[in-house]
Amino acid sequence: MVADSIINALRNTLGEGNFPLHEPRFAGNEQNYVQECIASTYVSSVGAYVDRFERELAAYTGARRAVAVVNGTAALQVALQLAGVQVNDEVIVPALTFVATANAVQYLGAVPHLADSEEATLGLDPRALRDWLKSVAEPTGDAYRNRQTGRRLRALVPMHTFGHPCDLEGLLAVAHDYRLPLIEDAAESLGSRYQSQHTGTCGLLGTLSFNGNKIITTGGGGAILTNDERLADHAKHLTTTAKLPHRWDYVHDEVGYNFRMPNLNAALGCAQLEQLPEFLASKRRLFERYQAALVEIDGVRLMQEPFGCESNYWLQTLVLSGAIADQRDGILQAINDAGLMTRPAWRLMHQLAPYQECPRAPLPVAESLAQRLINLPSSAGLA
Repeated sequence: MVADSIINALRNTLGEGNFPLHEPRFAGNEQNYVQECIASTYVSSVGAYVDRFERELAAYTGARRAVAVVNGTAALQVALQLAGVQVNDEVIVPALTFVATANAVQYLGAVPHLADSEEATLGLDPRALRDWLKSVAEPTGDAYRNRQTGRRLRALVPMHTFGHPCDLEGLLAVAHDYRLPLIEDAAESLGSRYQSQHTGTCGLLGTLSFNGNKIITTGGGGAILTNDERLADHAKHLTTTAKLPHRWDYVHDEVGYNFRMPNLNAALGCAQLEQLPEFLASKRRLFERYQAALVEIDGVRLMQEPFGCESNYWLQTLVLSGAIADQRDGILQAINDAGLMTRPAWRLMHQLAPYQECPRAPLPVAESLAQRLINLPSSAGLA
C-alpha cells in the first residue's frame, strides 16, 4: 500500500516515536531576553524589544520598515485598509489559503473574490487570473469593477503557500494592468525569496505571522512590511489606537486598533530571529532527506521550491498524483495512526459557510490540489 511505503520512508528519515506537524524550537536566548523584559517591567506594547524586533525584521527582509503587531491576521487587515480597501469592495484572494486571508478582507466589510492556483507554486496563477479578469472586469474611472456584481475590484492578495513563493512577476503585471495594489500574505514565508527578493517586499505591503507553528514564533504575533515610510507611520499609528503623541493627554484622531505587539512577545522574537538561518538550513536538510526517502514511491512527490525561488520549506508537503487522490484520507489516517502527525491542505474558501456565496473564478487546479496535498512533520529540530 502507498500509505505503508510513506510510513516506512518517514520512519527511515525521522526514526521511531511520535512526531507533531510543527513545533517551535527554543535553543537560544529566549529565556534571557524574556527575563530581561520582565525585569524592565516594560512588558506591553512599549519597550526596547519591540523597536529592536522591528529593526531586525526590516534588515533581514530588506524592507524599509517593519511594524510588529499582535498576529498575522491583524497585520493583513491593517495592510488592506492602508491600501484603500473599503466596504463592499472586492479583494482577489486564493481559494486555496488559510481562512485568515479571507477573514481579513471580511473584517473591513469587503468581499473576497476567489481565484485559482497553479500546480508549480501552489499559489495564485497569474495566467488563469488574467484570463478570468478579461471576462469579468470592466474599467470604471480609475479602477476596474466586477461586471457581474457591480463592485469595485480593489486589491490583489497572493499567499505564499507553505513557504513557496508564488509567481510574483506575473501577479505584479496583472496588478498593474488592472490597477490593483498588491499586498503579499507572506504569513508562512519568512526566509523565502523570489528571484533573490524576500517575499513580502515585492508589493505595496506585505504581512508576516509569528504564530507558534511558524518558522519563528513570538507566541502570537505578526508584522507589516513596506518600503513606503508614510504607510509604515500610518500602520504604527493605526495599530496603537490612533493616539497622537502627548505627555499626558489622550487624543485619538481616527478609529484605531489595539494591535501593537507586546514587548514580551518581541523579546521572544528577537531570540528566535537570531536562530532563523539555522532553522532554514535544518528545514532544507529535512527536505533533502525526505526527498531521498520518498523518491521511489509511485504516485507521490515532495513539493520543491519553484524555479528561481528559495523556499523556507516551512511545511514539507507531499503531492499525490491524480491516480491515487481518492486514497488521501486513508493515507492520512494510516500515517496519523502510526504517530506521525500529517494534515491535508485547508478546505477551499468557497467550501466554508461564510464564503460559499463569494464571487469566484473557475477553480480546477485549487480543487484538485486540495484533494492531493499532505503536510508532513516539519519541525526545525527534526534534521
